[in-house]
Amino acid sequence: MNNYILSLKEKYQNNLTILAHHYQKQEIVDLADKVGDSLELAQKIPELKTKYLIFAGVHFMAETAVILAQKHQKVFLPVPNASCVMANTAPYKKVKKILELLNEEKKVIPLAYVNSSASIKALCGEYGGSVCTSANAEKMLLWALEQADGVLFLPDKHLGLNTAQKINLPPSKITILNIKNKYSMQLDKNKTLFLWPGVCAVHFKYKVKHIEKARKSHPDAKVIVHPECSPQVVEQSDMAGSTSMLIKYVNSLPKKSKVYIGTEENLVQRLARKYKGQKEIFSLFPSFCSNMNKVNLKTLEYLLKNLKNLAPVKVDEHIAKLSFKALSTMLKVCQ
Repeated sequence: MNNYILSLKEKYQNNLTILAHHYQKQEIVDLADKVGDSLELAQKIPELKTKYLIFAGVHFMAETAVILAQKHQKVFLPVPNASCVMANTAPYKKVKKILELLNEEKKVIPLAYVNSSASIKALCGEYGGSVCTSANAEKMLLWALEQADGVLFLPDKHLGLNTAQKINLPPSKITILNIKNKYSMQLDKNKTLFLWPGVCAVHFKYKVKHIEKARKSHPDAKVIVHPECSPQVVEQSDMAGSTSMLIKYVNSLPKKSKVYIGTEENLVQRLARKYKGQKEIFSLFPSFCSNMNKVNLKTLEYLLKNLKNLAPVKVDEHIAKLSFKALSTMLKVCQ
């Protein structure tokens, strides 16, 4: 553990909390006060009392923290330009226009994966929708389908498809939107679930061929993946679940088990180190999140040195209010 960074942190006399996503490097996780996936960290924000919240993650996570934090609290990102490729596939103006088109003939509400901008979360609040994580996507999609004639699920089509399959929604009721031709696309309004065509830059890399190779190398090994992977990959795996679910699954396996994991490489390596000598843990295919990996000891040290002179993450008050409505709905439904 970096003693110099700890000494910088101690200057704030327990008035600072470092939150880190599971996909962060080990050096950052070691220094964090709270570690979790998107849902776990979102649930922890309202109970925190410290003035300064440092979010070791990407921008949409810091925005969520701002929305859920108290007014006196300030949220900082070690790397302000750490974005999310998937979140960027769903720009506000285009999503707004498509929602308007979908609602011309029937009520369609948006359900946004938390891997989305604050402005998209605000649209969810404005249209009576909500947000979800990979851990609660099934529960939230069932909830959303009960509220309206249809649901626009965004921005991850793979999570949408895998979740729809889990709740047994017929394929005939699902369509993936073609958003390339601006707003001239033909929208099949007889569908129930409209999927935005975004994908995760990490999880789309996993292919069925990787599972076939893993099973050939170790026929007795389990294969577990994140539901941001394609439906074909999920179907061929032994289990698909959120980051926290993958961690719990590995923990539950008996000693001497072998398991291949299809998710961000920092987490896979961390689990391999944790269970070394007890279980054999392999990467299904090494895939790092480039934006998560922008955070390191150097960027964290700079932030702590200059914390009082740097601008915290901001969210427009109107957007924050509508986003809070959407996030609160999720937290309430998933109590």
